[in-house]
Amino acid sequence: MLGISPSMALRFEVLARHNRARASRLTLPHYEALTPLFMPVGTQGTIKGLTNDQLEDLDCQIILGNTYHLALRPGADLLDTIGGLHKFMNWPRALLTDSGGFQMVSLLHLADITEEGVTFQSPVDGKPMLLTPEDSIQIQNKIGADIIMALDDVVKTTTTGPRVEEAMYRTLRWIDRCIAAHSRPHEQNLFGIVQGGLDPQLRDICLEGLVARNLPGYAIGGLAGGEGKDAFWRVVAQCTAGLPEDKPRYVMGIGFPLDIVVCTALGADMYDCVYPTRTARFGSALVSEGVLRLTHAAMATDYRPLDSSCTCMVCKRYTRAYLHTLVTKEAMGSQLVSYHNISHMMQLSRNLHSSILEGRFPEFVQSFLQKQFPKGDVPDWVCNAMDVAGIDISMCRIPQSA
Repeated sequence: MLGISPSMALRFEVLARHNRARASRLTLPHYEALTPLFMPVGTQGTIKGLTNDQLEDLDCQIILGNTYHLALRPGADLLDTIGGLHKFMNWPRALLTDSGGFQMVSLLHLADITEEGVTFQSPVDGKPMLLTPEDSIQIQNKIGADIIMALDDVVKTTTTGPRVEEAMYRTLRWIDRCIAAHSRPHEQNLFGIVQGGLDPQLRDICLEGLVARNLPGYAIGGLAGGEGKDAFWRVVAQCTAGLPEDKPRYVMGIGFPLDIVVCTALGADMYDCVYPTRTARFGSALVSEGVLRLTHAAMATDYRPLDSSCTCMVCKRYTRAYLHTLVTKEAMGSQLVSYHNISHMMQLSRNLHSSILEGRFPEFVQSFLQKQFPKGDVPDWVCNAMDVAGIDISMCRIPQSA
C-alpha cells in the first residue's frame, strides 16, 4: 500500500503509480470506487436518456448532481424529508454534488456576485435566489451526497485583470464559511476547489490555503472554459504537483477522453462532464479513433457497429446505419448513443486504472494516442504534457525526417 488517507467518511488508498499517474481505491459511504474515474453528470438526479439500472450495468461508480438546480426542483427540503437524493432517485452508489458555483459562469447574465454570496435570477420563475456559502453547504447536507463541493467564486479562464485575484481570495474566505456550515462531516466529504485562473502565483496561493485546511479532497476548478490547451495542462500539472499525495484530486468539467488521459498522466484522479451525453444527443459517438458523426450521410449504409472494440449492448446489437436513421429522427437514437458513450467512458476509466495497476500505463497511453492520431500528428500540448509526466510518446509522432 503506497499511501492511505483516513477520514470518517472517506478512505483513499493509492494502490500503484507510474511516475505521477496513480491507481487508487476511493471508499465512500455509499460505494467503493476505483480511480481514475469519470463521473457522468445527472444535474437533477438523472442522466438524460438512461435508467439507473443501465448506469449500474455500465459500472458507473459516482454520479454528479447540481446543488443549484436541485434546490430549485424538486427542492432541498423535499429531498431531506425523503432521506436524501440517493433514496429519491433510487441510486445505491456514490453521489457528488457541485456547489452551484459554476452557475456564476454558465448563468452569468442571471447572477450578481458579492461577498455575501451569489444572487441568481431563477430561470424557472424569475425570482431572485441568494446562494451563500452557508446555503450551498446546508442544501448539500440535505441532498446527502457522498462528496460535496465548497462554494467558490468562479471566473472564466479567459478572464484577466483584478477580477481573477478577487475571485481567488474570495474562494479562500468562503471555504472557511463552508467548513463552519458543514453539519455532516462524518457522513459527507467537503472538497475545496483551487482557483486562480491561469496565473501560477494565484493558483499557488489558493492551493496552499486550501491544503492548510486539511480537507478530505481537492478539486481543480476554473478550467475547460475556453483557455488554450497548453495553458490547461500546465495548470493541472502545477496543481497536482502541489496537492497532497494521500488525497483525491478532481479536475472539474473535463470530459474529452484525450484530456482525461493527459490529466491522469499528470496525477489527477476524478473527472466529470456533460460531454458524453450531450454530444450523443447531437448524434456523435465516442470511439477508439475519436468521434464518429452519425449524422453524416456515409453512415446511412455503414453496417458496422459503432466501435468494433466495444462490447456494450449498443455495439453488439445495432449498426451505424440503424443509429444514423434514429439520431436524425427518433429520441431512442440519443438514448442508445448516450448508453454507448457512457460505456466508452467507463471502459476508459477501467483501462486507466488497470494499466497503472499492472505496470503498463506508458503502453496504454502510446496505444491510445496511436489510435487517436494514426497520422502521427499528436498535438504539441500533449507532447509537452507527456514530457512532464515522464512518458515517452516519440513512437506516436511523425519522424523528424518526414
